[in-house]
Amino acid sequence: MSESTKSKTLRDIPLSVLDLSPIVEGSTAAESFKRSLDLAQRVENWGFHRYWVAEHHSMPAVASSATSVLIGHIAGGTSKIRVGSGGIMLPNHAPLVIAEQFGTLESLYPGRIDLGLGRAPGADQRTARALRRDLRVGGEDFPELLQELRDYLLPPADAPASRVRAIPGEGLNIPIWLLGSSDFSARLAGLLGLPFAFAGHFSPGYTLTALQVYRSSFRPSEVLEKPYAMVGVNVMAADTNEQAERLATSHFQSFLNLIRGDLKPVQPPVDDMDELWTEFEKMSVQSQLGSSIIGNPEKVKGELQRLLSATQADELMITTQMYDHADRLRSYEIVADVWKS
Repeated sequence: MSESTKSKTLRDIPLSVLDLSPIVEGSTAAESFKRSLDLAQRVENWGFHRYWVAEHHSMPAVASSATSVLIGHIAGGTSKIRVGSGGIMLPNHAPLVIAEQFGTLESLYPGRIDLGLGRAPGADQRTARALRRDLRVGGEDFPELLQELRDYLLPPADAPASRVRAIPGEGLNIPIWLLGSSDFSARLAGLLGLPFAFAGHFSPGYTLTALQVYRSSFRPSEVLEKPYAMVGVNVMAADTNEQAERLATSHFQSFLNLIRGDLKPVQPPVDDMDELWTEFEKMSVQSQLGSSIIGNPEKVKGELQRLLSATQADELMITTQMYDHADRLRSYEIVADVWKS
């Protein structure tokens, strides 16, 4: 490892945002969209590089199910930040439809649209059936779906004359990212020479393994000459450690309810999670959220730097779920401050 690699600091890399447009208890999706746009406008002013929204379905706490539509809303209300999907769950969709949707977005907001793709359903099996109609089409055929999508985006001169055409879409430069929480997409992204985003915010135990697989399998392509890896991380920042830990209980409750199959909007913070979960449930939640960074500015800066040093990520994507919008804004403001300090 070179000396320059060893000395990489937060200031050396871009920071970005992953948003699920959370619906909090007592609120509505319409209010969530207003809050997401407000957050996007603020992080754009604070210098964040990308703003991605994620596809989930049949979840009372997540409003970003119509992901392409929400991307258009966010891009239309901002001016320079890149906006994209983190991600579109490709097996849920016909690749032609995604090519046309993102071709439309890129035509409306040129040079600002990212297409992040995942292979999970982003939903339970019943919801996946409602989306796909035929469950025989699933994540195992993701490489074929990806190739079909990429073919639709080729310039007309490079494509077979008999192909179906994505209009708009064909010939447009829409960066494609592969997303993953294991090594499958890491290896595929490496072999194809595509950028890779790892879901470290809910699969922390596989982060280093997936990054190693990606980098070792990487082959230069017309897209990238060398690997480019982004790592997702939960950050709940506040002015004091105690305040941050209390605010983080809303996020813990969301995962606890997911484990229990008791889905509901984002809940207000509580003083003591031990009054809500069993010891086994606590261990289960912490196995997924154990890498979350929770604390005051000094602690957040130190832990973000440690994550960067461990992963050598080219970019970090921050996701923050809190009950109160003002608290969420403040968390991102703290991250922006420590990033530039």
